[in-house]
Amino acid sequence: MSMILSASVVRVRDGLPLSASTDYDQSTGMQECRKYFKMLSKKLSQLPDRCTLKTGQYNINFISSLGVSYMALCTENYPSVLAFCFLDELQKEFITTYNMMKTNTAIRPYCFIEFDNFIQRTKQRYNNTRSLSTKMNLADMQTEIKLRPPYQISVSELGSANGFSHVSMGEYKGTGKISAAPHQRLEPVTLPGIVSFVLSLLCGALNLIRGFHAIESLLQNEGEDFSYVIAFFLGTAACLYQCYLFVYYTGWRNAKSFLTFGLICLCNMYLYELRNLWQLFFHVTVGAFSTLQIRLRQPQGKSPDYNV
Repeated sequence: MSMILSASVVRVRDGLPLSASTDYDQSTGMQECRKYFKMLSKKLSQLPDRCTLKTGQYNINFISSLGVSYMALCTENYPSVLAFCFLDELQKEFITTYNMMKTNTAIRPYCFIEFDNFIQRTKQRYNNTRSLSTKMNLADMQTEIKLRPPYQISVSELGSANGFSHVSMGEYKGTGKISAAPHQRLEPVTLPGIVSFVLSLLCGALNLIRGFHAIESLLQNEGEDFSYVIAFFLGTAACLYQCYLFVYYTGWRNAKSFLTFGLICLCNMYLYELRNLWQLFFHVTVGAFSTLQIRLRQPQGKSPDYNV
């Protein structure tokens, strides 16, 4: 029988399951497909926004958008156009129900389990094609899939112990080559992110001003320590680099943000004699806050450009 068997909602950046349908089928085939679900979840950020994995008598279809992926397990003869219409409907409802801040800051698996009610209702409708709304424009989806078919992931690509460690995506029809890390787009900026960016600029400006004052003092008094000037300018560079990491994606971005925060702490420790405790606390706190926002603003999944 042609049908959708299971569905789940997963965060792209770390594979955290946010919600899933309640499944009671414990057959060997279903257990194997659940393993594929987990393996795919770990590599969603490296995959195109629309993919299909064929696993014998089952297909796993998924789409990714705005940092969240929507996955469905279907029988092999279930029409792909209906599968992707189903996923698109889940996506629209999830985006409407939960804001991006909640999905970005979620720490517990299945913390949006109540979304399962919508998944189950929608799955029942798509498993009974007679009950589907006539407003759905399946012709548009068929055209879209024909022009930009899902990337086909083979089971052999999941064979290594490290998941997709040896997968080479190459050219993906409709999207061109998968972007290298430096060109990857980040998730939309949040209000806390804007605040951290402004505060980092402020700390950089304060360090720069104090650095020029230290140079003036050095020129007037030969006994002044030039290392203070270096510490102020290093602090300025660290704050500005945190702003850069927040705006642009680079390789080892999280590690760089932690190292930059460490440099901010070291500079302020060295400038302990020139600043009071409140000033030190302000600079270190802003550095920590900016590091957190860099960590939270992860690469986003490509937003699908099709409509149902």
